[in-house]
Amino acid sequence: MSNHLFDAIRSAASGDTPFIRINGGRIWTYGDALDLSGRIAGAIDTLGIRPGDRVAVQVEKSAEALILYLACLRCGAVYLPLNTAYTLAELDYFIGDAEPRLVVVSSAARESVERIAGSHGAIVETLDADGTGSLLDLARDEPADFVDASRSAEDLAAILYTSGTTGRSKGAMLTHGNLLSNAVTLRGCWRVTAGDRLIHALPLFHTHGLFVATNVTLIAGASMFLLPKFDPDEVLSLMPQATLLMGVPTFYVRLLQSPRLGRQAVANMRLFISGSAPLLAETHIEFRKRTGHAILERYGMTETNMNTSNPYDGERIAGTVGFPLPGVTVRVTDPATGAVLPPDETGMIEIKGPNVFKGYWRMPEKTAAEFTADGFFISGDLGKIDRQGYVRIVGRSKDLVISGGYNIYPKEVEGEIDQLEGVAESAVIGVPHPDFGEGVTAIVVRKPDAMLDEMAILGALQDRLARYKQPKRIIFTENLPRNTMGKVQKNVLRQKYADLYAET
Repeated sequence: MSNHLFDAIRSAASGDTPFIRINGGRIWTYGDALDLSGRIAGAIDTLGIRPGDRVAVQVEKSAEALILYLACLRCGAVYLPLNTAYTLAELDYFIGDAEPRLVVVSSAARESVERIAGSHGAIVETLDADGTGSLLDLARDEPADFVDASRSAEDLAAILYTSGTTGRSKGAMLTHGNLLSNAVTLRGCWRVTAGDRLIHALPLFHTHGLFVATNVTLIAGASMFLLPKFDPDEVLSLMPQATLLMGVPTFYVRLLQSPRLGRQAVANMRLFISGSAPLLAETHIEFRKRTGHAILERYGMTETNMNTSNPYDGERIAGTVGFPLPGVTVRVTDPATGAVLPPDETGMIEIKGPNVFKGYWRMPEKTAAEFTADGFFISGDLGKIDRQGYVRIVGRSKDLVISGGYNIYPKEVEGEIDQLEGVAESAVIGVPHPDFGEGVTAIVVRKPDAMLDEMAILGALQDRLARYKQPKRIIFTENLPRNTMGKVQKNVLRQKYADLYAET
């Protein structure tokens, strides 16, 4: 059977169709990408990498880096993208755990990475952001008409490591069938066609930028403006030529800070999509007011790609992540008993569908523990489904605060705090408390020039929240710690304030 995902990509567009547009520079056609991916696949094959072998990649974003992903699909290698911020110590863990045959890094990092990779039996080649490097030197001598390795829907296409906020990072094994089914579904739900031009300002080492943004573009035969990073001025300058933006909430917050954002600036845009972290209702409302566009929020995760989406036609409700995607089943269960809960009751979100991963790399016990007897993946996210069928995410189960025997969902408390005048954003955590087990604690970022103090917030919450939900302390900070995808790192906050109530 042919390589499912790449076979679909190959048939999506003709060779002379634009694929990657570098702002102010080169346009790569689908034919160019097919040619270079064939040469790189040949180079990988010549290096002795066989179908099923892992190729670890820690490089800066570029057209060539994206085409390396396609090359791995073609030769049957399992693509393993690694965050460019990972240290050598972290790389040592990932290389030791995944045992890649090939590691691709920047020329500057080669010498130090070779010392690590060599001890694990891996080859190191280079790829730089300017399109140079030893891997491309090898590729030049290869023919472009590489014969794609035979891959089935069940074969692994990629391993993505989870962010590892609790315990060591786990490698989520994603198959060709997982990635292809999700890309085809999203293309239909979001009406993506060959005429669309996406502004791609996301990293390529994460589900959002690599699989959602890239695979959907490829399956539709559309094109993308490939930006090295998010820059609000550059994004606004591209909007007259573009039709789509996929981003994290931070993108939209920063666009709203620009006086250039308005209805005229977005006149050519068709759709704005947000994910990877919760979008504040305030951001949703303000963006709609300024542009006339309702941001489409969706919900996914490393292990499943996308699970739900607000509708293309129909109401996109702030604070919700919409309905389950076609072919995907989402249910909410009681974490203690596993019983399915009725509408509007909060519990554990569980997911089943062709998008759900094969399991965690070399962790069969962990994989078994994360699936129910009837095959649903236990997401670790708490949420509810309202009577209209919209899914609402309340938070991660590990972020649940248990104070005095009561369950407190941080998002509910954050929602009340964020509505207060002078508050830019907040994060609510549970911190060890001698009397209550955990003390509800709010970390708050003030808006510029706001005069808020702790007593003002505590006073405002008295009539808004039950007493057991009210924070014991309000801590002010300049900003909240975030990972590269904009998610607030509550584990960092819990660590920082672990001794807050030690003297109570």
